[in-house]
Amino acid sequence: MSYVVDRRLNAKNKSTVNRQRFLRRYREHIKKAVSDAVNKRSITDVERGEKISIPAKDLGEPVFHHGSGGINERVHPGNKEFSSGDRIARPKGGAGRGGSGEGASDQGEGMDDFVFQITQDEFLNFMFDDLELPNLIKRQLAGSEEFKLHRAGVANEGNPGRINIVRTLRSANARRVALGGVKRRRIAACEAQLAELLAVDELLRDDKKIAALHEEIKSLKSRLKKLPWIDSFDLKYNLLVKHPVPKSKAVMFCLMDVSGSMTQETKEIAKRFFILLYLFLQRNYERTEVVFIRHHTSAKEVDEQDFFYSRETGGTIVSSALKLMDEVIDDRYSPAEWNIYGAQASDGDNWNDDSSVCRDLMFSKILPKSQYFSYIEITPRQHQALWEEYARVAAEEPAAFAMQQIKTSADIYPVFRELFQKKSHDK
Repeated sequence: MSYVVDRRLNAKNKSTVNRQRFLRRYREHIKKAVSDAVNKRSITDVERGEKISIPAKDLGEPVFHHGSGGINERVHPGNKEFSSGDRIARPKGGAGRGGSGEGASDQGEGMDDFVFQITQDEFLNFMFDDLELPNLIKRQLAGSEEFKLHRAGVANEGNPGRINIVRTLRSANARRVALGGVKRRRIAACEAQLAELLAVDELLRDDKKIAALHEEIKSLKSRLKKLPWIDSFDLKYNLLVKHPVPKSKAVMFCLMDVSGSMTQETKEIAKRFFILLYLFLQRNYERTEVVFIRHHTSAKEVDEQDFFYSRETGGTIVSSALKLMDEVIDDRYSPAEWNIYGAQASDGDNWNDDSSVCRDLMFSKILPKSQYFSYIEITPRQHQALWEEYARVAAEEPAAFAMQQIKTSADIYPVFRELFQKKSHDK
């Protein structure tokens, strides 16, 4: 049997199958390179591809071959200095190495690291690998319904392409057994009766009766042969029925502190974190909506452009963002139908009396309606009252609330993965 693989749709000089096999084989190298690249990139180029370098020592493949066997002694041609059995002194070198310098080799030839380019889609796939929205459990048909075909037994009518050969042959065999059962039993009785007549002495045999039995057996066998092997009645088809596919509806609230205490560097770190979150949601969840809220002394729902690039600033009252989030949930996102998530970024500075208000809002308003809420504090300094109040929330609601600190831009991607790492589920 021959198989034809049509690769005309693949890019020029590339094999999709071989490339995917290669990416799976060097998965760990690529993931490490992607993780390093994310920490070095700016906001605008986080989506482009990346060059991946694989050490030459990791490119080797095992080779199976027949050994030469026995004991062999060889002196290779061109050797003017040594004879068979001579011992070769170790070359002199510094720091305990046998060469003349670091990286020196007496092999004459070497191999550079293998470098190749991964595409933008491949880069994002590795960047968000093993990440998920936690506790995504509520299901609701969202928007236009989508359907998926499911097997639902067999039917007597259907598309010829869905014919069930096994059930068809089984039905045909059952029909032939049922229709021919009486005839087979009659043939068996006639053959038994004929055997008794033939056992009688030739002078006493009833030739007319024997001839009649022969004729009846022949007629019955002829009628059995006329039974069709497969009849249209036997045809069975795989029955496929449409089942609606439930879609997980989720909304992510992005809350960012833009008060005067947030320096430009701190804001850039917060923007990079939220851009990672935004790319993750847009890439992996078709039915996920994003609500952007900026706050200083007052909170305001904004669009994506204003959220990332507006220069508005002011004092700090963090509870204003939580109150606005609660109002938006009540107005547009029923907790009975939506999976609600929140991510908040701040430098930790807050009005003294407001931190306890934030804690109470978390317990009474936000967490009862949410699946998961994460707080990111961007500061190298010592934690203040807001962190302490949120720490009490995390201690009492560890499955629904998480908090992490980011000191430098290098912490963004590790913290992001820590917050949204895919967790094993108990079965």
